Parts: sequence; structure tokens; C-alpha cells
Amino acid sequence: MAEETLLPGGKVSVLLGLGSNLGGRREFIERAARLIDEIEGVELKSISSLIETEPVGGPPQGRYLNGAAELETALEPRDLLARLQEVEAELGRVRKVLNGPRNIDLDILLFGDLVVDAGDLVLPHPRMCERAFVLEPLNEIAPGRVHPIKRKSVEELLEELRSAAARVPTIGEEERPS
Repeated sequence: MAEETLLPGGKVSVLLGLGSNLGGRREFIERAARLIDEIEGVELKSISSLIETEPVGGPPQGRYLNGAAELETALEPRDLLARLQEVEAELGRVRKVLNGPRNIDLDILLFGDLVVDAGDLVLPHPRMCERAFVLEPLNEIAPGRVHPIKRKSVEELLEELRSAAARVPTIGEEERPS
């Protein structure tokens, strides 16, 4: 493995995003967690509380339940991605519409401190720092985990996102000279 931080036994700590907005949302996420823990070479270490959130992008759709999980794995990133896609398929996920509703969504957010940009596999997840529904559950289980590009902890990234969302520009601010 390239640059990721290895744990004892050659394993890597991985953070996942979990989401669902169709059917029995909580049950889909719980079943996904059980199936992930059954993958050979993967050990589920912790799972966050679930939060209910509005959808971001895509067609009109129902609210999501979102959470995060931490696992340890000896698998390579592409192998883990393939196993997670198998879990999604086993739970009935069908990819029809970009950013459309889904009964289960499993995203690799951080894979150790590995940085990859290989088309179908981008690590860290390219939009994780922009999404409170990702950072809030992550902050519950791994607040000190450092983003390998931004070099900030999950807790710091969440605080920055909250500060940016709370900031209200004053009238004419965009016209003010620098």
C-alpha cells in the first residue's frame, strides 16, 4: 500500500459514509453495517448515530438518514470499493438517476491518509468537506481524524463549514474593495 497509515497487522483505518432515503432507511443502514462487518479482511470498529437530512442535488426526493462508520481493513482500496458495491447490490440498490433516491449509499470517505484520483476511485471523497451530513456523523466517531489534503481534523472541517454557513454577508460587501 502506498502512503496510508498502517495499523498493526498491515490494516488501514477507513471512514465510510452511510445513507438511505428509500424504504426502511434505518434497516437498510443496519443491514449494510452487518454485511460490511462480514466481508473478509474487514472489521467494523464503530458506527455513528444516524441523522435525518434534506437531499443535496438531484431530483425531488425524500429525506435521508445519514451516518458514518469506521472500519479496519487489509483490503486494497479498489477491492474494498468492489465489496461495498456488492453490499449495495445485495440490498437492492439500482443506479438509475445521478444523485437520485437510493435505498443504500456507501461511500469511502477516507482510506488511511491515501490520496487517489483514478476516475471511479477518488480519495479522500471529493465533496466530504462541503457536506454537514457527512462531517457531523464523522465528528461523532473520529473528530481528530485528519484530512490528508486539507491537513485539518474532521472537527476543524465541521467548524469551518458551520462558520461559513452562519456567515451572512452585509449589503454591498461583494462590492467592497480588497
